[in-house]
Amino acid sequence: MLASDPLVIERYTGAAEGQGVLLLKGPLTMENLPLFDSAIRVENSPTVILDLTQVPYIDSAGLGSLVSAYISRQKTGHRVALAGVNRRVLKVFEITKVEPLFLIFPTLGDALEAFTSAGQA
Repeated sequence: MLASDPLVIERYTGAAEGQGVLLLKGPLTMENLPLFDSAIRVENSPTVILDLTQVPYIDSAGLGSLVSAYISRQKTGHRVALAGVNRRVLKVFEITKVEPLFLIFPTLGDALEAFTSAGQA
């Protein structure tokens, strides 16, 4: 894979009320951060789930952008959760010690279920 591989972001519409889900396809790198930043900025749901199942890797700029999205949403009382994080990406989180910031779910289904049942509790 080349660093210039495109990133495609789709909004998942099957989520429950109060949930925004963004499906990311491709690497989250410096080259495609403006796309990610604008997509996360327009999300006004209390909880945004980023499905990273099809994200093969992220670079330090991508990681910084995820952390920045987390911090800015946290300040407004909103959450960011991650789903489908592969080992390579998870390793980056662990090495940089940002893993504890995020709610990380094995799959998008797990994340949707967790927030749906939490909302009904």
